[in-house]
Amino acid sequence: MNKHFQDRDIKDIKNASIDKGKRGIKSVVFGRTAVLLFCFALQLLLLFLGMTRLAQYVYVFFGGYFLFGLLVLLIILNRTENPAFQLAWASLVLLFPLFGGLFYLYIELQPGTALLDARVAELDEETADTLKQDAEVLRELNEIDCHTAQLANYVRKNGYPIYRNVQVKYFPSGETKYEELLRQLKMAEKFIFLEYFIIAEGHMWDSILEILEQKVKEGVEVRLMYDGTNEMFYLPHEYVDKLRGMGIHCKIFSPVTPIFSTHYNNRDHRKIVVIDGRIAFTGGVNLADEYINYKERFGHWKDAAIMVEGEAVKSFTLMFLKMWAISDKAENMAIYLRTPAPGADVVRAGECEGAQGGFIMPYAEHPFAQNRTAKRIYLDILNTATRYVHIMTPYLVPDYELSQALIYAARRGVDVKLLLPHIPDKKYAFALAHSYYKRLISAGVKIYEYTPGFVHSKVFVSDDIRAVVGAINLDFRSLYLHFECAAFLYGVSEISEIENDFRATLPKCQLITMFDVRHDKLTRKVAGQLMRLVAPLM
Repeated sequence: MNKHFQDRDIKDIKNASIDKGKRGIKSVVFGRTAVLLFCFALQLLLLFLGMTRLAQYVYVFFGGYFLFGLLVLLIILNRTENPAFQLAWASLVLLFPLFGGLFYLYIELQPGTALLDARVAELDEETADTLKQDAEVLRELNEIDCHTAQLANYVRKNGYPIYRNVQVKYFPSGETKYEELLRQLKMAEKFIFLEYFIIAEGHMWDSILEILEQKVKEGVEVRLMYDGTNEMFYLPHEYVDKLRGMGIHCKIFSPVTPIFSTHYNNRDHRKIVVIDGRIAFTGGVNLADEYINYKERFGHWKDAAIMVEGEAVKSFTLMFLKMWAISDKAENMAIYLRTPAPGADVVRAGECEGAQGGFIMPYAEHPFAQNRTAKRIYLDILNTATRYVHIMTPYLVPDYELSQALIYAARRGVDVKLLLPHIPDKKYAFALAHSYYKRLISAGVKIYEYTPGFVHSKVFVSDDIRAVVGAINLDFRSLYLHFECAAFLYGVSEISEIENDFRATLPKCQLITMFDVRHDKLTRKVAGQLMRLVAPLM
């Protein structure tokens, strides 16, 4: 018997090694990596030719070489975008004029990106007034907190209103969210919408897929959208055909094709489930076994999510339908938005004992937005906190404004705590995060690392009255480059559960001190400082 299990374990290890090797090859062959290597090799080749066979034309050659870099640099500096991105691209072009210039042109001038931008703008315009703001809700919020009412007005301009008296349930782990998700999926009667950044075959997804297949047989409409990078790392290329064969309407957002992938930088990082228009889930939990600790990756996986019941579900329904329509013709969204809110009997059946009262504002973000809603809400929480701001995030790569807001809050006497991973999933991201530690800690920000493993929660909670739970990391990718979503909570009693989860997690963490910063690994320090040059591009 022991020999049988040993043989099986050896086979699993070999298969895992093969899969890892395949993923490594795919990451080189597909998308930006291949282009980056090609541009760098081309620069080396031209430099070699210029120094050997074209020696008599060396001045002309190098003059043209640097002129190209200068022209690209002028394009970068005259673009109206975040200065951090301009600085990162400018540094790359100054160091490697040909390589950096070609890479910039490849990323910024893809026709697919322009088409995606145009389609997103078209959908935003078409759906701008789909969800009406209840004036009485806004009036009541204004009487309680005029500043938060102004924030709601700001977000409303992106098409997402604020709601009141909605049931909210907070899940402090992927396991608890998973259990409730299975229960709610089994109760579906009309439609199920799922939109996820990562789906991986295994215990979690297989159990969900079994329910979805049964629901299709019962006549429930099931739609699934997942990001195209899954084809590189998690799912077979033909997996979409398998799902369609089961009767599931399935789409891949931005499929990745070798080298010439369009809008490769802009991924669908959302995690959304909508069931019958009465239940919605969001948060950090993807559909893969590590998110529920059924499989160990990077130690114990700490994640979080919420379930929403009531009128606010309409916002998540609209988010999903807009993403679905990006690559499809317009449909009658009102059919799915007319679904009545659940009665008390449905709430009990769903076993949601979350809060009634308070306000909730689901919102979405996309890479072409001018308002940067996700960032503005984080800044607003930091700048208006009076007692504390507690944050859980897997990545800490803040831009200048967010760094200053963290420092300003701490120096005002606000208790600012950041809870980050101790075992990273990406070493470069870990090194980058550490490069911010010294300045933040010296300003009074307290940084904790979760020693059992990896934190994937994306949570802000402040003063027992404001919170954000969603898919949005504290880094450039989430705040500027990805399609994202989250929910802003105000005065909801479930906020106390979010804060309790934060406090319950702290004893499992290591407080990082200036002593730890000074004695950090030299290689990590150097890598972090070097990568700060191109942090916005990572």
